[in-house]
Amino acid sequence: MPTWFRAAVAFAPIVLSTVVHVIPLFAVTLFKALLPFAAVRRACNPLLTGIAESWIAFNSRMIDLCTHTRFVVTGRADLHRDGHYLVLANHQSWVDIPVLQKIFNRRIPLLRFFLKSQLFWVPLMGIAWWALDFPFMKRYTREQIARRPELAGRDIEATRRACAKFRSIPVSVMNFVEGTRFTAAKHAAQGSPYAHLLKPKSGGVAFVIDAMGDGLQAILDVTVAYPDGKPTMLDLFGGRIREVRIDVRERPIPREFVGGDYQNDAVFRERFQAWMNALWQDKDARLSGMLAGEWSKPET
Repeated sequence: MPTWFRAAVAFAPIVLSTVVHVIPLFAVTLFKALLPFAAVRRACNPLLTGIAESWIAFNSRMIDLCTHTRFVVTGRADLHRDGHYLVLANHQSWVDIPVLQKIFNRRIPLLRFFLKSQLFWVPLMGIAWWALDFPFMKRYTREQIARRPELAGRDIEATRRACAKFRSIPVSVMNFVEGTRFTAAKHAAQGSPYAHLLKPKSGGVAFVIDAMGDGLQAILDVTVAYPDGKPTMLDLFGGRIREVRIDVRERPIPREFVGGDYQNDAVFRERFQAWMNALWQDKDARLSGMLAGEWSKPET
C-alpha cells in the first residue's frame, strides 16, 4: 500500500473525529462562557477534558490500526491522573506531540502546551485549545520592546495568569525546553555543546515553577528517540516509523527554585541555568544510548 494512501486512510477518520468532538466541546464551552460562575467552571472542566481525551484516544487507536510502529517506554515514574506535573521534553518533530499524547493520555492530566498567539486562528483547533485553557503567548521582538518598553514582561504575566488557573485543577504543563524543533542547521548556528539537543531555554521553566510553586508535585523528564531518523507526520500515518523509544523519569522540583526571581536575580538565574544544563547533559547522554539501543527494558 503506498505511503500516501495509508496516511490518507488513517488521517481521514481523524479529521472526521475532530469535527465530531469539537461540536460538544463548543457546546460545553458556550455554556461555561454564558454562566461564568466558579461552580459552573468546576463542573465543565472535567467534561471538556474528557472530550479532549476521547479525541486523543481515537487518534492513538488509528495509529495502532494503520501502522506497525512500536512505542517502547522505559524509565521510572509514578504517574497519577490527578497529579500536577511539569513535563520537559526534547523536540525533534511535530510527531512528538501525538507520541506524547499517546503514551500519557488518561495516565496523567491532559497535556497543556504554551502556544503562539497566532495558533488561536487555526480552524476548529484554535477554539478547542482556548476552551481547554491552553495558554496563548504573544512573543515580542527586541525591536518591538525597544519601541514600546511596556511590552516587556507581558509574556511572564501571561504565564502567571495561565498557571493561576492550573493550580486548582489536575494539570500537566508541557514545555519543549529547546523552544524549537531540532535541526542540524540550528544546532550548528547555536554552537550547541550537546550531540543531539539544542541549548535549553531555562526562562520558561523557571517562570512556571515560580508561578505554580508548591502547586507542582514533580517534573516528568521525557526523552524521545527515533532510531530511523527524524520523522514527519506522513511517516507516522504512512507506517514508515519502525519504532519510537520514550524514556520517562520523575524528578523532584528543587525547593530552592520555588519563589526565585529568574528575570532580575542574576545569581539565581545562573544557578537555575546550571541546573538545566546538567539536566540537558544527562538527557543528551541518555538519548545517545537510546539511539544506539543501549537502554533498559520497559519499566514504566
